[in-house]
Amino acid sequence: MTIAEVCVNVTTNSIRQNFTYRVPDCLKFLTAGWRVLIPFGRQKIDGFVMGVHDVDDATKFDFALKDISDVVDDEPWFTPAMLSAARWLAEFYLCPLSQTMRLFMPGQRVKKISSRFERVLTLAADFDAENFKARPAQLKLLRLITERGELPATELRAHRILSVTAKKLIDAGIVKAEQRRVLRDSYSQVESVPRSFDLTDEQRAAIAAVEKSLTARRFRGFLLHGVTGSGKTQVYIELAKTTRQLGRCVIVLVPEIALTSQAVINFKAHFADVAVIHSRLSVEERSDAFYRIRNGEVGIVIGARSALFTPVDNIGLIIVDEEQDASYKQDNTPRYHARTVAEEFAKFHEATIIFGSATPSLENFYRAKQGELTLLKMPRRVLNNPLPEVECVDMRAELKAGNKTVLSRALVELLRETLAANQQAILLLNRRGWSTVVMCRNCGEVAKCPDCGLPMTYHADGKLLCHRCEVEAEPPKVCPSCGSRHIKFLGTGTEKLERALKTALPAAKIIRMDRDSTGGKFGHKKILDAFAAHEYDILFGTQMVAKGHDISGVTAVGVLSADAALSFANFRAAEMCFELITQAAGRAGRADLPGKVIVQAYNVDAAAIRYGCAQDYEKFYASELPLREAVFFPPFCRLVKLIVTNTDAAEAKASAKKIRNDFRAEVVKKSISRQEIFGPIAAAIANLRGVYRFVLLIKSADLSDVRKFLRAHDLHKRDDIWIDIDPTTTD
Repeated sequence: MTIAEVCVNVTTNSIRQNFTYRVPDCLKFLTAGWRVLIPFGRQKIDGFVMGVHDVDDATKFDFALKDISDVVDDEPWFTPAMLSAARWLAEFYLCPLSQTMRLFMPGQRVKKISSRFERVLTLAADFDAENFKARPAQLKLLRLITERGELPATELRAHRILSVTAKKLIDAGIVKAEQRRVLRDSYSQVESVPRSFDLTDEQRAAIAAVEKSLTARRFRGFLLHGVTGSGKTQVYIELAKTTRQLGRCVIVLVPEIALTSQAVINFKAHFADVAVIHSRLSVEERSDAFYRIRNGEVGIVIGARSALFTPVDNIGLIIVDEEQDASYKQDNTPRYHARTVAEEFAKFHEATIIFGSATPSLENFYRAKQGELTLLKMPRRVLNNPLPEVECVDMRAELKAGNKTVLSRALVELLRETLAANQQAILLLNRRGWSTVVMCRNCGEVAKCPDCGLPMTYHADGKLLCHRCEVEAEPPKVCPSCGSRHIKFLGTGTEKLERALKTALPAAKIIRMDRDSTGGKFGHKKILDAFAAHEYDILFGTQMVAKGHDISGVTAVGVLSADAALSFANFRAAEMCFELITQAAGRAGRADLPGKVIVQAYNVDAAAIRYGCAQDYEKFYASELPLREAVFFPPFCRLVKLIVTNTDAAEAKASAKKIRNDFRAEVVKKSISRQEIFGPIAAAIANLRGVYRFVLLIKSADLSDVRKFLRAHDLHKRDDIWIDIDPTTTD
């Protein structure tokens, strides 16, 4: 009898084991990696075959084995490498295997994904045309096929050829008709012309250092620290060429979908075998990309963090561009960090990994300083173009001078000069909507989301919107707490900035890029293409305008509310502030014309503001690192965040306290490495749809001790506890 070990596709934390099923004779071809349908309780659900083997004695099972009902696909979905990766993810992030297996599928649920086929006409290799007297329509069809090599049957009507004409040629053995899979790819029409570059000395040195690792085919990690405009992308391309020449594959990660199109354009100028993966593509498009990858038609995979979870094999190089970006962290289960996963995958494949950034994460820069990563520096822009001049404007002085708009006088003047010179500008305001807070002036009551309790944002369409839950509501006309009609709309988002720009610069052609204006898979690309073609003078929006874009006409940049991030209760607040200023400033003056940047802030003396305006990463790092060490935060420790939930607040808090006390008794007092635990405190979202949430924060010099504790107490199996390893926030 043949049996299979199946991981059932359920969402509960408590089901961790695989289940045994009998393989019926009609499915004897099954191996590990197939997706199957199985009876589970009273339902028929889907699952993943983790292993298949024969048993001689069926009586050793003390239960009746059920049969696998059917397969989902026409071939195994998971490769051995994908199965190994899923097991590692489940082990490291302490989550059920079913949750990590779902990462490797183009959709959230297992279902047979429809494939598209088309009928293609070609000339038969050994047809006898002498004994076939062709009519004019048939001759026309033969000429078309001869000229093009093949002709989709769907194009017959466009050429005014009847299907009966094709049928007669097929019956005569002159033309062959075959079904061919149509691979859906929205990026298939993306074209770009290769540009020749004279590499800088720094680029050549970086390429030479990494090529040694590629040729050795051993794991090695690099941190490429290059200022904005230093040519990191060209380094990536040259190293990808070397990797492909060695017969190995490349994964290129970008943090946001907005950056995907530019990466595809850059790489397609040099490679024909590129596939793109991100969440805004349809499930069918992602499935077809998987098909191409699985069949060896792809050597370069580009995309957001989900690009890691494709069937690409024989990986030689993984590139993590803008490696510092918080978007690489998955917010929901499994809460993985793509930066960590990418490095583990590189080790598994004996591949090289490059982390690239103008503003590296403190963790990776510290690792490079310690020798754990090889540090490669590119401190100058290509062609030795200077970094832009940066001016910091104190918005307190603007208020004293009577300027109550979101635009400082210096920024308005810079924009006028830029437009007069027929140049372009980018403005960054990292807040969506019109007003960020709606508050009663009488009692201070703030309009909050009914689901999560976070303040709702007022939008120009007259609606309140929770940017976390997408819950909509009408703005209050009367305070629900005190009955006052003194409702005040505070703060400025990108929609209000749009009005301010139209008021200050009525002749300017402006376009907004934020989550509200970029619907569809190519929403970002359409806006960026139009801006690059100089159809608009000013591009403004949230942080998606600040990273990676290389537009030659941009000479001016404005960073509004630059110190907003410093108000967050987050140990990374200064790092986020510095990063945003430096990245945004880097969009200016990337071609022959010099750039000018205006940074607007209230807390102009903050180190992140000062060093961000100076574009001096080394000084910021030197100032921030001692602060992190003093309070034992990364890079000096690893973090684990536990969120304990319950519909009863007292029970949730009591449960969290017990975990804290047990951890202090069993780990803090006994571990040879430094361990600390704090809490419980109410989470930032303290009540989510009637469920109370309390946070425990563990700081650990050795994660293995923490994992042992969590496993020993079965905390990873409880549905009332969320475990987040390496969280980006602490609340």
